[in-house]
Amino acid sequence: MSSPEVGHPPSTAADTGRRITVLDSAMVTFARFGYRKTSMEEVARAAGISRPGLYFLFSSKETLFRAAVTQALNRDVTAVEHVLADTGRPLSERLVEAFDQWAGRYIGPLASDVAMVIEDNPDLLGEIIETPRRRFEELITDAVAITSGREAAPLVAQTMISASIGLKHQVASREVYLERLRVAIDLLLR
Repeated sequence: MSSPEVGHPPSTAADTGRRITVLDSAMVTFARFGYRKTSMEEVARAAGISRPGLYFLFSSKETLFRAAVTQALNRDVTAVEHVLADTGRPLSERLVEAFDQWAGRYIGPLASDVAMVIEDNPDLLGEIIETPRRRFEELITDAVAITSGREAAPLVAQTMISASIGLKHQVASREVYLERLRVAIDLLLR
């Protein structure tokens, strides 16, 4: 396994914005074609930069892929943190929205390709995927502990996560996922 190198660090705000755009374009391209069939040329074209410009930012396709997944997962975890921190809303509502940010938005014909390209390449990602997953579980556990108690919280959180994973593979739309997840969360919080 190679090091978790993510390319050259951005030096200015414009470089950071460009890097974010390139990584977003890369994620869409990887989702569309799969990791193995995606070329650096296709990513460069999607990002609107030259292939040498892409190689300046990312030394290899593997480095680019790892950086794109890292950005997507970090964005998801940050969104979950913000949703759960809004304690002015009912817990069940915050949990449903947190799961929507983490998994729900990846349900549907086009969005599911992003999740699939991540799930289909564990050998390339290793800890890159495991760290955000553990953080998500910690966030859900901490949120649930308020009503379920510290002792029961890990089991309740893991059961919610299992329900979410199962639903994600059973339903065809985000709306149905959220509807059924609401039922599961309400039952688990009783």
